[in-house]
Amino acid sequence: MGDMSGTRTRHPGQQVAAAVGAVFLLVGILGFIPGVTTNYDEMQFAGHESGALLFGLFQVSILHNLVHLLFGVAGLAMARTLSGARAFLLGGGLIYLLLWLYGLFIGHDSAANFVPLNNADNWLHLLLAVGMIALGLLVASPRRSRM
Repeated sequence: MGDMSGTRTRHPGQQVAAAVGAVFLLVGILGFIPGVTTNYDEMQFAGHESGALLFGLFQVSILHNLVHLLFGVAGLAMARTLSGARAFLLGGGLIYLLLWLYGLFIGHDSAANFVPLNNADNWLHLLLAVGMIALGLLVASPRRSRM
């Protein structure tokens, strides 16, 4: 017997992509809230000079927070289809892998550190890359049956 409610059950990959997108959206919002972001008065638009720290740990700027917000919106929008969800998770994971590599090779006090990034950001980016790619391959696989 099918779903009698008239709503379509979303694939687990779509649910995961939507959840990841929602977390990015939340993090982007939290980056603009004093207290959650320490040294809020030191936040710059971009660059390594921004002294603002999300949760007192991750260096953020206005640009960094806007990127989180856009990434979150993209995740929610792309989660509408399984192929979009998979593309978001795999593509986003690759972006974070590149961002992790970028963070390893640029000096944190360099003008090239425009996002800005610190050591905590670098490790988080590696975890996000591995996690998103794994979710894209394992959970958002078209061969995975609906639960």
